Amino acid sequence: MESKRQLKYSKLIQKELGEIFQRESRSLIGNAMVTVTRVHMSPDLSVAKVYLSFLNANNQALFDKINEAKKSIRGDLGRRIGKSVRITPEIAFFLDESAAYAQHMDGVISSLQIPEPDDEDENEQ
Repeated sequence: MESKRQLKYSKLIQKELGEIFQRESRSLIGNAMVTVTRVHMSPDLSVAKVYLSFLNANNQALFDKINEAKKSIRGDLGRRIGKSVRITPEIAFFLDESAAYAQHMDGVISSLQIPEPDDEDENEQ
């Protein structure tokens, strides 16, 4: 369970990183849409685990590109939140597969062959 302080920092970092990916990282991400799905802070607020989801992109290739640019992204984040925090946390990026998993499950469910109920079954109820 995260403390109120951790949650506050998580929300701040999620918001600011979202804006960084939307406005300042076009050269890095191109036309892809990057969503910061969630952020978990370590208890001492020194590490932020950042979960990313992508639209219109090769997930692994873009994730690798973002990971390589982690230092400059952290620098951008530091300039944005420097007045609110003592130290800019280290950033660890993770690929959030929940949207892809949900899409997969949606496909599985829609492809199920569910037989129509018999008239006899309806009469028994």
